[in-house]
Amino acid sequence: MNNQKDRETIESGHRRSNGEDSFKNLSGFKIKALYGPEDISHLNPETDLGLPGEYPFTRGIHKTMYRERPWTIRQLGSLDSPSRANERIRQLLKMGATGISLCLDMPTIMGKDSDDPLAEGEVGSCGGVAIDSIEDMRNLMEGISLDEISINFVSNSQSAVLLAMFVAVAEERGVPLEKLTGTMQNDILKEYQAQKSYYFPPRPSMRLTMDTLSFCNKFLPRFNPISISGYHLASAGATPVQELAFTLANGFTYVEEGIRAGLSVDSFAPRLSFFFKAHNDFFENIAKFRAARRIWAKTMRERFGAKDRRSCILRMHAQTSGSSLTAHQAENNIIRVTTQALSAVLGGTQSLHTNAFDEAVSIPTARSEKLALRTQQIIAGESGVINTIDPLAGSYYVEALTDQMETECYKYFNEIENLGGVISAIEKGYYARIIADSAFRYQEKIEKGKRTVVGLNEFFEEEEIDIQLREADPGFEDEKVSGLTDFKKNRDHALVKACLNDIRDVSQGSDNIMPALIKAVKSCVTLGEIIGVMKEVFGEYREDYIY
Repeated sequence: MNNQKDRETIESGHRRSNGEDSFKNLSGFKIKALYGPEDISHLNPETDLGLPGEYPFTRGIHKTMYRERPWTIRQLGSLDSPSRANERIRQLLKMGATGISLCLDMPTIMGKDSDDPLAEGEVGSCGGVAIDSIEDMRNLMEGISLDEISINFVSNSQSAVLLAMFVAVAEERGVPLEKLTGTMQNDILKEYQAQKSYYFPPRPSMRLTMDTLSFCNKFLPRFNPISISGYHLASAGATPVQELAFTLANGFTYVEEGIRAGLSVDSFAPRLSFFFKAHNDFFENIAKFRAARRIWAKTMRERFGAKDRRSCILRMHAQTSGSSLTAHQAENNIIRVTTQALSAVLGGTQSLHTNAFDEAVSIPTARSEKLALRTQQIIAGESGVINTIDPLAGSYYVEALTDQMETECYKYFNEIENLGGVISAIEKGYYARIIADSAFRYQEKIEKGKRTVVGLNEFFEEEEIDIQLREADPGFEDEKVSGLTDFKKNRDHALVKACLNDIRDVSQGSDNIMPALIKAVKSCVTLGEIIGVMKEVFGEYREDYIY
């Protein structure tokens, strides 16, 4: 048979055996049985692909990629008390991690001090670290080189306060601010869209984000002030293409706001970074990352007039999918994490976090977190994927899927623009509706057996869950509250009051809030006290019900 007849035979066999709705990826794209030159004939090799390290960066942001330097192996270093988290960070670095992420406990996420009545029973929860004051930041960073180790603070509504504490500790140690490295997630838009740990209405929150951006732009040139996060959108239920479109739209909004604040695009855009999820569909992840770089590069150059090539480079951190992990047959998660991690590497990520296999059940144990770390090290050292740059380039399937990702993204961009932009779309409930609908449809497919989850809806076996649990120290909360009580008792109360009044005045005006926050945390004002004053000025946000 000739090639055309061969292809028709393949396609018809596919339709007979699987039906028209089979073989779709997580974004709902129908996947053909066979891809060929005609699927990518419209792509321009120079303007759509280019070379690694060259515009539009589809093939990677560095000319040599991992041949010269591997991605940052970033693992989670937070656990209840700042001192225990510090020990965990040191241990991870000793085992070979090259970057650390720090999550916060629930009271800190919600802007409450550990002694707040609403924090009772939650201090040190969720595998996060409790940060009330500069003393906690000192203990957390004890013995860690702030100008050498890249710390990623998974912090959002409270980011300005935590940045102030981080800067204050650096100044105490005599570390020049221009040498500080790290990242503050500080992506307030996705809080309203997905994660929901906001305090203030969107516009005052955006003001705080821009204050941190402007401050870092002036004083912390090596620090990433915003990590624009698609991971949480995906965890809330967004499909991969929705994750990509919504995340990039948020990024463009931060660029617009930075320019509106009086900054030139090339002064701050090179320090913006991104955070994406690596879910279960191997090739879809790769296409998503490649499309992300291309869309960002083209938009920064064509829409925002960026001249510095670094402004057109999308730098990303990726994390394997916590929401894909199952408590049942949990060791299956080792395979899921490995394939997800490999897709992130082949997609060209700059930094990677691999989830521990037991995270659906427990805070990772010492054994499981070591295995997660070793997963990255084996991929880097044994798989051979770092030997050549962008090895999947030219694949008819990968290039066609990358192109489809890009095309579908622009449809979402148009919808958001028609609603008046990202903030207006938030206020109109657009994201809540779209993401909730996608989450429902995904779960429905699992429950109806239309999407396979091994060990859950296929190859299921009755079993007792036999996993060692890692619990937070049961005595930590009482100890933390007692220590905070002493901390508050022994400070200069008149100075604390004066600092809070300064924060109130600055919040009511338009000056950058960071200097007032740095002065306050140095004067022993706590996170909860600062957020409380801001709430008095900005008010608190309540999301409308979506029907």
